[in-house]
Amino acid sequence: MSAVLRATGLWKSFGSRPVLRGVDLSLSAHEVVTLIGASGSGKSTLLRCLNLLEPIDDGQIFLGEEDISDPRVDANRVRARFGAVFQSYNLFPHLSVLDNVTLASRVVRREPRRDAEERALALLERIGLAEQARQHPDRLSGGQQQRAAIVRALAGDPEVLLLDEITSALDPELVGEVLDLVRQLAADGATILMATHEMAFARDVADRVVFLDAGTILEEGPPTQVFGAPRHARTRTFLSRVLP
Repeated sequence: MSAVLRATGLWKSFGSRPVLRGVDLSLSAHEVVTLIGASGSGKSTLLRCLNLLEPIDDGQIFLGEEDISDPRVDANRVRARFGAVFQSYNLFPHLSVLDNVTLASRVVRREPRRDAEERALALLERIGLAEQARQHPDRLSGGQQQRAAIVRALAGDPEVLLLDEITSALDPELVGEVLDLVRQLAADGATILMATHEMAFARDVADRVVFLDAGTILEEGPPTQVFGAPRHARTRTFLSRVLP
């Protein structure tokens, strides 16, 4: 199966500190890949490089057949092909949930408001937030805000959904409702690359688990292999610290 997203030899440094060291990664259509690793291992930086929020120092990134790391590429056009959700919800506080979800469709893609809102309301209904569509974000729980952020990312029908530690800012009792939504998206065939500390989720939902350590992919494979029989001592040490 051809890769929807492919990175080869990615290097990224902040000043003199290398954060990504020659990362090779591919993602196929309808595949769910989870990135695991200690804080500072490069997971968030990798996601930000893939959708061009951070410039890379070396390597190439392909979205479909297009080399999106070519400096001549229109980065905003490329980012419109991704859906991205981060640790903080990043919802605009002065806009309703519905306006947050439809903003990109109306302003960037210049869709008629009626069409954008009809699709947004269908998505909000699907995840149980239709009644909150006219509310402002501060009237929602953290879990509801994060689910609204995911709906906003889905509204543009992205080719790839990038999720960066989307449960880390949530109270423990709200984590489940957000992960349940991601499970639903995975079951529906979404293409997802997700950095997470939720090991049980990675083990149960991912098609492939990628372990990053100090900016390199040290190990990757199906969850049964990575969690059940890790090949590298560093992977075993990490998992012994984070698994119950």
